[in-house]
Amino acid sequence: MNILERVEQALETLRPYLEADGGNVTIEEITTDNVVRLRLLGSCASCAMSIMTFKAGLEQAIKKAVPEITSVEALNITDINDPNATLPQQVI
Repeated sequence: MNILERVEQALETLRPYLEADGGNVTIEEITTDNVVRLRLLGSCASCAMSIMTFKAGLEQAIKKAVPEITSVEALNITDINDPNATLPQQVI
């Protein structure tokens, strides 16, 4: 199974949760240096929780399933400086 298929498989585990809230995600690109670029769709694109969904969900699932991925980026995520954005809590 190639990298694209493995990233897609990781996303499939989260899609039911995204779809339940009216959203989804697509892979826009996987670069030659193993950076995954995602686009959030539907309600995920405009949700103030999108940064949390991305960091705690999508990014972690991809990196766990495909360790050779160096970075995961969202092309249209709610800006981290947006006062409505919610960041995941770090467990210490």
